[in-house]
Amino acid sequence: RLKLRSRLRSATPVQHQGVRQVAFAFSLRWSIVIVAVFALGGCAIVSEFKPSVTVRAMAPDEYVALRRGDVLGTGKLSALTVQALRVAEIDERACAKSTSLACIAAIAAVKDMDEETRTSALAELWLQHAVSISISAPYTESSSTSAWIETARYAYAYLFFTRRAPGERAFEERQTQVRDWYNYAVQKTVAQLFGVRQGKPDAKAVKAKGVLRLGDWTLRVDLNARLPNGAAMPRELLPASALRFQGLRGIYRRDGLGAELVAVTDAQSLTNQNGLPTGDDFSTKSNAWNEMPTPNVTVVLRFDVRSMEELLASHELVVAVYDPLVQDYLSLHGQRVPLAGNFTAGYGLWLARSEFNRQSLLGLLGRDRGIDQPRLYLMQPFDPQRRIIVMLHGLASSPEAWVNLANELLADEELRCAFQVWQVYYPTNMPLPANHAAIRQVLLAALHHFDPEDKTAASHRLVLVGHSMGGVLARLMVSTSDQQLLKWAESDPRIDLDRLGKSRAKIDPLLQFQPFRGVERVIFIATPHRGTVVAGQGFGRWVAGLVRLPLTLLEALAGAIPARAYTMGTTQETLLERIPNSIDQLDEKDPFVKAAAELPISGRVLYHSIIARQNTDGSLADSDDGLVPYRSAHLEGAASERIIVSGHSVQETAASIAEITRILREDIARHQLTTADLPPAERRGTCLAY
Repeated sequence: RLKLRSRLRSATPVQHQGVRQVAFAFSLRWSIVIVAVFALGGCAIVSEFKPSVTVRAMAPDEYVALRRGDVLGTGKLSALTVQALRVAEIDERACAKSTSLACIAAIAAVKDMDEETRTSALAELWLQHAVSISISAPYTESSSTSAWIETARYAYAYLFFTRRAPGERAFEERQTQVRDWYNYAVQKTVAQLFGVRQGKPDAKAVKAKGVLRLGDWTLRVDLNARLPNGAAMPRELLPASALRFQGLRGIYRRDGLGAELVAVTDAQSLTNQNGLPTGDDFSTKSNAWNEMPTPNVTVVLRFDVRSMEELLASHELVVAVYDPLVQDYLSLHGQRVPLAGNFTAGYGLWLARSEFNRQSLLGLLGRDRGIDQPRLYLMQPFDPQRRIIVMLHGLASSPEAWVNLANELLADEELRCAFQVWQVYYPTNMPLPANHAAIRQVLLAALHHFDPEDKTAASHRLVLVGHSMGGVLARLMVSTSDQQLLKWAESDPRIDLDRLGKSRAKIDPLLQFQPFRGVERVIFIATPHRGTVVAGQGFGRWVAGLVRLPLTLLEALAGAIPARAYTMGTTQETLLERIPNSIDQLDEKDPFVKAAAELPISGRVLYHSIIARQNTDGSLADSDDGLVPYRSAHLEGAASERIIVSGHSVQETAASIAEITRILREDIARHQLTTADLPPAERRGTCLAY
C-alpha cells in the first residue's frame, strides 16, 4: 500500500488510473477470501462477534409458567422434562407433538440419568400420552386406563423409590408437579374403573370379590371408608375438582396424596316419593334420620412393592379408599404422607340437589311435597368418638340456613376432630310443643340406634345450636316442665283437656318433660324467647293465616291433637277450636310463649346468646334485628352474650360464625381439662390425641 501511494504521488494521470485499477483488484481478492472463509466456517466465526449469552427481564406470568407450566396446566411439557429430553439428545419438538410411545421408550433407555429426572419425566410423558388418548378416543377401554396407571406408577416411583425421601423435597416445585400428576391420574383411573364396575361396555374386565383385571393389570379394592346408609357401592363418583359452587363462602380442602372425589349414594330406602320418612307411628320411628348421601372420599393407588425394580416390573396395585374426615395421614414405604381431602364438595353437592328451599316453603304452607315431620341428617357417617353438634333452623327455613357455619366447622381441623354435625329439618308450621316432642323422639331414636348401650363419646356432651324458632325449640330441649305447660293448656280457651279422655296420656309428653339427656351446651342465635310483636301484627298475622298444619304428624300423634278440616262447606268437630300454628306461638302475647319463657333451664347446661341489632342507633335495650327485639333474645345467666350488627339472619355472618367457633374451642379446652387423665384410646374424641 505504501508503494502504491508513493507511485500515485508521482504518477501521470494515465499512470494514476492504472494504479487505481491495481488497488481495486487487490481489494477484490481480499474480499473474495473473506467471503470464502465465512462460507466455509458457517456461523462459528459470526458468533465470535456477539455475546454467547444474553439476558432480559422475565415477566411474572413467564416465571410462573416456567416453574409450574406442564401438560395439565398449559398443555405443554414442563421445563424440566424438556431439559431431560435435551440432555438425552431426544428431539423435544417431536415428543411435544407425538402421541406414540417412542419418546417414552427413548428416555427409559437412556443410561446414567438421575432417577428423579428419569421417573418424573416418564410420569409426565405418560400423562401426555394418556391425555392424548382421552381426547382422540375418549371411550376406549384398557389402553386409556393403562396409560393413567403408568402415569401413577412413575409418579409413585419418583415419590417413594428415588434417592431422596418426599420430606427432603418438600419445598421443590417438581415434587408438587409430580404429586399433582399422580393425583390426577388416580382420579381418571378410578373414574374409568368405576365405569367397569357399573358394567359399561367400554371396558373388558373380570369382576370377582373386589378384584378387577384390566388388561395386564390386577387391581384389588381396599375400602377404608364406610359409605352412608349401608350402601355397598356409590351411584356416582364425581371429581371434587370438577365441581363449582355458588353460595358457599369458601371451598375447604387439605393438600396431600390422593384423588378427592364425591361418592353419591342412594338415600335410605325407607322413604316415600317425597324423600321423607314413611310410616305413621312417629314415636317409635327408627328411619327418621339419614346420613348425608354425598360423602367426600379420597382414593390412593398403592403399589405394595419394596424396590424400584419391583415397582417397574409389577402389574398389581391396590385401589385404597379413605374417609378424609377420619384419616389425615398415610404410612407408605416408611414415610408419613398427608392424605388429600376435600371437606366442602360433598356438602355443597347435597345442598345443591336437595331442593330444601322449595320444600321448606311448601311445608310452611301445608302444601304437597312439603316436609310434614322432622328429619335428622348426619353430615358424615356416624363416628362414635366425635361429639355431636345438633343444629335447629328457624321459621320457613331448612338445613340451608347453616350452609356457611357447617362448612366452616368441617374446614377447621381442631373442630372437625372433636365434633360431628347433625342437622334437624322440621316442618316449621307445626305447633311448637308438637315439633319439640317429635324432635326429641327422632334424636333419642337415632342415638339409641347408633349407641344402644349409651357408651360412646358421641352420646354425651351434646351441643345444641338454634336460630330463631330453632332456638326456642332448643330452649325447650334443655328445660323442665312439670306443671307449667299443663297449666297453660288448662287455661288456654282454645284447648279443652277434659274432652281428651283416653288420649290425655298421649298429649302429656308435649306438656311435661325433663331436659334432654346428654346436652351440655346451647348456643341461642336471634332467639325470640319471649316472642315478637311482628308475629302478632300486620304481615306476620297475614302469613300465619296462610299456614296450614300437616295432617300426617297430627294423625301420627293418634288423635292427641286432631286437626281442623280445611274443606269447602264442611267442618269437623275437633277438641281444639283452633290449633295455634308456629307463627301464632311466636307472638309475644301468646300464652304458650309466655309460659315457655318461664321454664327453668337445666343447671348442668351452659348457654350462650348471639343477638343481632339492625344498627347502633339508640340503646341496646330498645334495639331489634328487624324481627326479634333485644329484650326477647336476652337471657339472664348466659355464659356469654355477643351483640352483632346484623339483620335477623345473623347466623350467616362471619362474626356469628367466629363467635360460635370461639365457644366450641372453649368447650374443647374445658373438656380436655376434665379428661386429661384418660388413656389416649378413650380421649380420641376430645382431640387430646390429635
